[in-house]
Amino acid sequence: MPFPSIPHPFESDETPPELGPRLLFFTGGTALRGLSRELIDHTHNSVHLVTPFDSGGSSAMLRSCIAMPAVGDLRNRLLALADRRVVPSSVLDICNMRLPRDGDRQALLQTLYGMASARDAVWRGVPRVFGEALRVHLRYFLEQMPEAFDPRGASLGNLIMAGGFLHHGRRLEPVLLFLSRLLRVRGVVLPTVHEDLHLMAELADGSVIVGQHRITGKDAPAIASPIRRLAITRRLPAAGAETVEEYRSPLSPLAATYIATADLICYPMGSFWTSVVANLLPVGVGGCVAQADCPKVYIPNVGDDPEQLGMSVAAAVAVLLATLRRDAGSDAPASQLLQSVLVDTRSGEYRGGLDAEGIRAQGVTIIDRPLIDDGASAHAPKLVAQALFELAARKDDGMA
Repeated sequence: MPFPSIPHPFESDETPPELGPRLLFFTGGTALRGLSRELIDHTHNSVHLVTPFDSGGSSAMLRSCIAMPAVGDLRNRLLALADRRVVPSSVLDICNMRLPRDGDRQALLQTLYGMASARDAVWRGVPRVFGEALRVHLRYFLEQMPEAFDPRGASLGNLIMAGGFLHHGRRLEPVLLFLSRLLRVRGVVLPTVHEDLHLMAELADGSVIVGQHRITGKDAPAIASPIRRLAITRRLPAAGAETVEEYRSPLSPLAATYIATADLICYPMGSFWTSVVANLLPVGVGGCVAQADCPKVYIPNVGDDPEQLGMSVAAAVAVLLATLRRDAGSDAPASQLLQSVLVDTRSGEYRGGLDAEGIRAQGVTIIDRPLIDDGASAHAPKLVAQALFELAARKDDGMA
């Protein structure tokens, strides 16, 4: 399908990034790192609704001790959108720092307490205004740290966010606002929900897996049977328990506002089930998307996604539409939920196949254009950003 030539920030410097379009992404934490860094050169108004369900690694320890949403993916996106021309790299390094995964627990706790002081070597090279702001939040965490907390492998940035979460009455939004200002984040980063929740997946073989880390295969063997359905639950199963109940969590009101005012909604590349579909599960998402007057586009993965197991792009489109219709209504037309699929059939490898007829049969159009640099295997951030800006311009031209 030929793509219309529409003026956009890549062709003109007339629009400053402060006035750039509001591109909204339903996303996880790492797949859009390169695209996020590209976006800030052209718009400071992108919105990233991030999944807070990670249940593996050091996040598992932090969440089990404090009963809070996962913040690692939120931290990753904040750092990707930070203005590196203003914020020293030493500050970003602090937020990315991890304690060793092995070693004596008590010794690591002492190391952590030492980091609360400006005299600790870890702060060498960090400007005072940044360092003190981060240490205040680290001290908040240390003051309320549960006795059972194990610091091995802990992310310093996650602990800083956890400290702010506890200090602000177990609310994430004040912490995200604080870090967004401190790191000069050129965009908006929010969780889709604010509760302490987990994911569960029903597989084609009838088995049920609970916990994002088990679904992604991060801390467990990769799934061997395709996922048939994803849901949210309030808790991980207790030892010996066989089932957990599904929970329909409400969409964050602030996230709903951003969906309603988006210039474009994107279901991007990344872990299909645990990053993209998971964001669409809360009550209110489908309805908000249906009411938003803007282009809506899906960018399927190229290469391997262990969560998809040979799923075609058409099958992925069907899952997205079905998930959104759970809230928007079974009769909601595709034109209100997902209008286009953005692909590169010249250079992209779609492991499960494209199935163009299957996509069109669902009322969704295919936009085929260069998204991958010659000789590369992953999406090129600049090419993807350019395509999204051109699509967003359709809203202004009344073409959404």
